[in-house]
Amino acid sequence: MENQNKKYIIPIVMMFALFFMISFVTGLQNPMAVIVKNQFEMSNFLSQLGNFANFIAYLCMGIPAGMMLQKIGYKKTALTAIVVGFVGVGISYLSGMISSFPVYLCGAFVSGFSMCMLNTVVNPMLNTLGGGGARGNQLLQIGGCCNSIGATIVPVLVGAMIGDAARARISDATPALFLAMGIFFLAFLVLFFMNIPEPHLQHNDDKKQPHSPYSFRHFNLGIIAIFIYVGVEVGIPNIMNLFLTSQETVGGLAIDAAVAGTVVGTYWFLMLVGRFIGAAVAAKFTSKHMLVFTTVCASILVLLAIFMPQTMVNMPVFKSDISFGLAEVPVNVIFLVLCGLCTSVMWGSIFNLAVEGLGKYTARASGIFMMMVCGGGLLPLLQGFVADKVGFMSSYFVVLAGVIYMLWYAIFGSKNVNKDIPVE
Repeated sequence: MENQNKKYIIPIVMMFALFFMISFVTGLQNPMAVIVKNQFEMSNFLSQLGNFANFIAYLCMGIPAGMMLQKIGYKKTALTAIVVGFVGVGISYLSGMISSFPVYLCGAFVSGFSMCMLNTVVNPMLNTLGGGGARGNQLLQIGGCCNSIGATIVPVLVGAMIGDAARARISDATPALFLAMGIFFLAFLVLFFMNIPEPHLQHNDDKKQPHSPYSFRHFNLGIIAIFIYVGVEVGIPNIMNLFLTSQETVGGLAIDAAVAGTVVGTYWFLMLVGRFIGAAVAAKFTSKHMLVFTTVCASILVLLAIFMPQTMVNMPVFKSDISFGLAEVPVNVIFLVLCGLCTSVMWGSIFNLAVEGLGKYTARASGIFMMMVCGGGLLPLLQGFVADKVGFMSSYFVVLAGVIYMLWYAIFGSKNVNKDIPVE
C-alpha cells in the first residue's frame, strides 16, 4: 500500500492544486463584484450576478456530474472539468480585453460548471488515491486546508491588483486569471498521462427504489439548510467587500481595495482556523451541538455588526503597495469577519444531520446536496438587492434570518421522523 501511495504522489499533489483552484476560481467572484460595480456603474444587486452565474451552474450540473462520475470514472470526469474550467477562466480574461459584462457573466457561468464537476470528483478521487481509510481521510483534510488557503489568498491578491476600486477594471485581474489557467493546464497534463484507479466505475443497477432521500423530512429540511448555509457563507464576505469599497463607511470614504481584500481574506482564514478547531473537538461534541453553538454565536455577531455604531478600529492588513501595516476599518466589519469561525463547521454539521439514517440513499443525497450549493449565488443576490434599498449593514438581516433557520433546523428540524422507511 505504501508503494502504491508513492506511485500516485504526483496526481495527489495535483488534487491538492485542484482543491486550491475550486476556492480560488469561486472566490474570484468576490473581488470581481467590486470591479464590475465600478467599471460598469452597477447597483449592488447587479454586481452579484457574476457570483449568481457561478453558483447557479451547480443547480444545472450537480446530478449530471454525479452521473458522469459513475459512467466514465474519475479521470475522464476530472479532465473534462479541467478543460471546462480553463475555458471559463479564459472567457473571463476575454471579458477584460473587450470590457464586456455579458461575456464576464458567461465566463462565471462556465467556470461554475467546472467547479461543480471538480467538487464532485476531487473528494472521492483523493480518498481513492490515498488508499482509503485513515490515509485517505488525512489527504482529504489536507485538501480542505488547500481549499481554505485559496479562498484566503484570492481577495488579498486581486485586491492588491485593483488598488483604487473606483478605477478598477476586469483586466486588472489578468495575472490571477493567468495563474488559474496555468494550474489547470498543468493539472490536465499530469492527469492525462497518469493511470488512476477507478474502483467505482461500474454499471449501476437501474432497479427502481420505492423511496428516495426526499422521503425523509429531516433531509428535505436539511437541503434547505445547506442552500441557506452556502448563501450565508458567501454573502457575508461578498457584501462586506462592497461595503468597504463604497461610500457608506465612516466619514463617507471608500477603503483601499487592497485593504478591503485583506479584511475579506481574514474571514476565509478564520474559516481555516475554525476547521482545525472543529476537527479537534468533533469527537467530543455531536453535529447537533456544534451547529447549535455556532449558529447562536453567528447570530450574536451579526446582530452586533448591524446595530453597533460605526467606529473605526485598527486591523493588520496588506496595503495597495503590498506593504504590511495597520489600517482603520469599521468595527462592524470585525464582527462579520469573526463569523468565519462559525461558518467553518456548519457544512459538515448540516450534512451529517441531514443524511443521518438514510442508509442506501446517502449517495444520491450527496448529489442533491451539491445542487443546493446554488444558494451561494441566490442569497447574496437577494442581499445585494436589500443593500441597494436599505443599506449594507441592514442587508445582513438576510444573513441573520438564514442563521436562525439553521439554528431551528439543528434543534427541531434535524430529527428523523421517518424511521419506518427501510434503508438497508
